[in-house]
Amino acid sequence: MIGKAGWLKVAVFLLSFYPAGVIFYKVLLAYLQMPVDLGPDPPKTLALETGEWAIRFLVLGLWLTPLRYLLAEPAIWQYRRMIGLYALFYAVLHFLVFLIFILQLSFVELGQEIVERPYITLGFLAFILMIPLGLTSTNGAQRKLGRNWKRLHRAVYAINILAVLHIAWIIRSSFGDALLYGSLVLSALLYRLLRSRVEVVRKFNVRALRKKSDRK
Repeated sequence: MIGKAGWLKVAVFLLSFYPAGVIFYKVLLAYLQMPVDLGPDPPKTLALETGEWAIRFLVLGLWLTPLRYLLAEPAIWQYRRMIGLYALFYAVLHFLVFLIFILQLSFVELGQEIVERPYITLGFLAFILMIPLGLTSTNGAQRKLGRNWKRLHRAVYAINILAVLHIAWIIRSSFGDALLYGSLVLSALLYRLLRSRVEVVRKFNVRALRKKSDRK
């Protein structure tokens, strides 16, 4: 029997996959030459959608630890691996859309894009850094790597920063999204820094604040 926590995990998994399901469905309709709303430039639309979902899951994964402490809910941690792997999943989709639909599987052109376009360089570097994190996300890898596992997975900070710079460079005409993601990444990193050095921040959480308010 699957308990409440198990069903919640299933729900989070399905909700996380839903955007990819919609994207796959749109691609299928386009392949079958059926009406589908992919804008005037379908490859660009797909690249932007997959890229947006990749950075959303990256930022969410970065915020799970602060939320665990701020809400005093240790159970939140059980979703870190799933969210991190979904970030990699959408990053892989983003890369494949770029390689297949935009570059037409030209690896020579891919190399040129990485070298000549700085925003592609940043995005590709973030993608490459995500791969070892995904490969070492298992319990077995964590046991084998020991303390090095934490050191390796701190690369998520650099990955988030690279991803924000990547998206900011792409959508230079509208910095709204880049500003939002950048603010979320910066605030998560700032919270982690303050929590490691300031006792008041380390002890603060919503549950304790609620108890204090009830006493008054």
